[in-house]
Amino acid sequence: MATARVFNEKTKEYIEYFIEDRLKDNLDNKVIPMLRLKDKDCVLAIDGKEGAGKSTLALQIGKYVDPSLDLTRVVFNAEEFRHAIFKAKKGQCVVFDEAFVGLSSRSALSQVNRTLVSLMMQMRQKNLFVIIVLPTIFLLDKYVALFRARALIHVYENKGVRGYFRLYNSKLKKLLYMFGKKDYSYGFKAARTKFKGRFYGKFPLEDEQAYRNKKEKSLQDTEKNPMTATQVKNRNERDICIFLLRKYSKLSYREIETLLKDYNFEISYKQINRICAAFGDISDKNKKLSDKLMISDEELEEADELNEETEELNDLEEDFDDLEEIDEEIDKKTPKKSKKKGK
Repeated sequence: MATARVFNEKTKEYIEYFIEDRLKDNLDNKVIPMLRLKDKDCVLAIDGKEGAGKSTLALQIGKYVDPSLDLTRVVFNAEEFRHAIFKAKKGQCVVFDEAFVGLSSRSALSQVNRTLVSLMMQMRQKNLFVIIVLPTIFLLDKYVALFRARALIHVYENKGVRGYFRLYNSKLKKLLYMFGKKDYSYGFKAARTKFKGRFYGKFPLEDEQAYRNKKEKSLQDTEKNPMTATQVKNRNERDICIFLLRKYSKLSYREIETLLKDYNFEISYKQINRICAAFGDISDKNKKLSDKLMISDEELEEADELNEETEELNDLEEDFDDLEEIDEEIDKKTPKKSKKKGK
């Protein structure tokens, strides 16, 4: 095993940790020249079960490739990741640690994946080294997993001992993703790799406690506030667009669902129904029923005219009744004349 040696700005001392020889050779001869000489970016995925040590390995690799890596470029949610990518300088490393931890809903997973995809151009233009740490690569967007991640490092325990990894190159990673995603299995024979190694739990950054505090705070914020203000804004804008599509296209909810799926926009017709209902739209079934119960504007005007005529007739009847009452009163007050007998 080779020894990596990085300078600690806080203690003004060097931090040393072991790094697998074959892994070091790949970083020295492929990743670093790719970033500095070939004007390219590099996306690396590291996955494994919780507590297996994947964050430690990610930070060791990131610090080796980019000695300037610090906590400002170790992020734990999509919003922090976006800011870190835009602020990063050419050739620097950004670690998206525990990218999907605490995100149980499908919409939340999609939000993180959309953020990753949308920032790929920035990564390429800045020749960034981006490490995505997640529970399993099968949660990652297909485009990122198959075409943008150059390799996958799967971290695991062996008989309860941490610090083991397997590295899948681009070709094996694709086979693993395509044939293993159905069962979330890493046992697909054609994707087996001979690139295996060890690592040890030496923390490579300046302040391990500050890292743990930042990580804990981010996870707590994710549980309390699963959506940031930007995410809420994006969701509201999405809802408006879906409602306007429904309003002006006259498509049914199922037709809109099918249309959006053609563009890899996963949303159910039931959710589309709820979104449109919030803007006052009614479902197709209820619309047919309401159409039967409602009358047209012309029919409404005719009904109003008929009501006015009826009211006029009622007024005339009331006036006629009043005249009859007056005549009766006059008859009562007028003295009756006696009849004269003839001679």
